[in-house]
Amino acid sequence: MKIFKGSRVAAVGALAGSAVLVLSGPAFAHVSVSAEGTAAKGGYATVNFKVPNERDNASTTKLEVSFPTDHPLASAQPEALDGWKIQVTKSKLDKPLELHGEKIDEAVSKITWTATGKGIQPGYFQKFPLSIGQLPENTDELVFKAVQTYSNKDVVRWIEVQQKGQEEPENPAPVLALSAASEDGHHGSSTADSDSDSDADTASDAKAASSTTTAAEPADTSDTTARVLGVVGIVVGAAGVAYGVMAGRRRGDA
Repeated sequence: MKIFKGSRVAAVGALAGSAVLVLSGPAFAHVSVSAEGTAAKGGYATVNFKVPNERDNASTTKLEVSFPTDHPLASAQPEALDGWKIQVTKSKLDKPLELHGEKIDEAVSKITWTATGKGIQPGYFQKFPLSIGQLPENTDELVFKAVQTYSNKDVVRWIEVQQKGQEEPENPAPVLALSAASEDGHHGSSTADSDSDSDADTASDAKAASSTTTAAEPADTSDTTARVLGVVGIVVGAAGVAYGVMAGRRRGDA
């Protein structure tokens, strides 16, 4: 019976493990984009395009990211990466943008990373950082389209746009979610604001720690009192038992 239970537990565990692997696998397979911190509307943000290698016998040697044309970005500065050549392509705008009081008639349309070495090898992923802005204020997300090329000439196009109410497409395009702009109209946090927030957090933590200590003291005192009373009870009980035994022996001798 014990062997049956052990076998059943092992089987259930193996099945659960397989389910986790099957369910979690696809989640890591997409080319995705995310912000470091927040990407507030009307501001600037640093984002990372995360590119996993899905091949067992080939490396990712090229990544092309096309920028949204419905919400063009005037600025996109890639971070230098060892082992990669970076090309930024700009295109003329049909409708110029206004940035810091100036008219901008072109925007970034595509950035291409080409490996100069081994690229992204099997079993690894790579992040491609960008500083982008000024982010639009009239949308909640930006949709990028990415094309991933492997050393064996395979090409995967991450260009399918997610439709509301439908299942995720097989090759979804990377989507950057935008947060609301700050209420004071600032699109980024200053050093002074950060220091102020840090001081406030420190004071709050100190107050919380003080409250926790104060609240804990009565509990500690009560616990100590209970322990002392418990020990005293044990001693008194033992003394009573000893007295009873001795009294019994005296009666027997008499």
